Amino acid sequence: MLDAVNVGHGAVALGIGMLVGLERERRKGRNENQAAAGLRTFAITTLLGYLSMVLAGVVLVAVASLGLVLMLCTHYRDHADNDPDITSEIALLLVLTLGALSLKEPELAAAAGVVLTVLLALRRELHHFVLQQLSEQELRDGLLLSTVALVVLPLTPDQFLGPYNVLNPRTICNLVVLLMAVGALGHIAMRLMGPRYGLPLSAIASGFASGSATIAVLAHRARQQSAAARPFAGAAVLSNLATLTQFALVLSIVDRRLLEPFWPSIWLGVLVTLVYGVFLLAPWRTAHGGATATPGAGAFSLWTALAVTAAITGISLLSAFLLQHLGHNGVSVAAFVSGLADVHAATASIASLVIAGKLGTDDLVIAGLLALTANTLTKCGLALSNGGFSFARYLIPGQLVILGAVWLGLLL
Repeated sequence: MLDAVNVGHGAVALGIGMLVGLERERRKGRNENQAAAGLRTFAITTLLGYLSMVLAGVVLVAVASLGLVLMLCTHYRDHADNDPDITSEIALLLVLTLGALSLKEPELAAAAGVVLTVLLALRRELHHFVLQQLSEQELRDGLLLSTVALVVLPLTPDQFLGPYNVLNPRTICNLVVLLMAVGALGHIAMRLMGPRYGLPLSAIASGFASGSATIAVLAHRARQQSAAARPFAGAAVLSNLATLTQFALVLSIVDRRLLEPFWPSIWLGVLVTLVYGVFLLAPWRTAHGGATATPGAGAFSLWTALAVTAAITGISLLSAFLLQHLGHNGVSVAAFVSGLADVHAATASIASLVIAGKLGTDDLVIAGLLALTANTLTKCGLALSNGGFSFARYLIPGQLVILGAVWLGLLL
């Protein structure tokens, strides 16, 4: 039945065909290959898929697809010497499917059509990236990250095991993937935008996942490029913006009223972080020498990810041990030890005790700042162990100044 809905979905199908066809028509004109499919062919093909779906459903779409495949095979056999590329033939088959999909899922079909067009239009750029810019080590790192994230992680059991039931294999695997992804994100940002802009932006973004992990990865890269220790340290300092923001978010999620005594500390810490981080990056100076991601360098360090994960897991076990044997009387000690691994988890657990009436607000303030203090010490230790003195001499003073500003906020 012809109605407004069918007409609209048919227009989506036609639009997909014309969009892809426009790109193919331009390429056909540049290559002077008049036998290649162009605007009209792609538009007609999407209409064929749409009308086949309307008239007889999946069966007719399958028959039309089979006929199109036979035609494309014949065309490729006759023109293989002139144009061995089969991208247009595969795109024709896909747009027929998208035309059929437009009847039930026009949004999905339109999105797939746009993605297809972008991939076709960026042919030269993608080939240049793969052949000229992407190194063998980066390719292997990408495959390793994809394997761990898409194969190993889903198969890892999601349950608490071990002593005190605090070891979750899924969480541990997530942390390893996170550390590798943080390193890859920073590497990509450095390659695309350079050290001046890509490095601090990637550090802040990665800090929302794990501030300690971000500093560990940046310290490792600074050791490899000792001449660029200062900009790496500046980016690492700016990752504290994410730590302070998440600290505030965790408290606000538990109860917004718990944020009130922390506001001066948070704002003062953010201000000092910005000033110190920008001072290290010094955007008003000439470009930093040596702070580049070389094409032959790896995207991340697997051994660094495993080492940091092992350390954080060990600290989590120690925190559970203290809570088990000290109870709530040792909440400050437990908060400090927990903060060595993750300041947000420690803050959330203590805030929950305050809401339950087992602790007072004053206990939360001291315990929360102790968790931040412990986390700062962890970052300083990671900076020194992973980055060496050349990196730590810039980062550690900044971390201590930020920590002092946070504690000073209590007096305000």
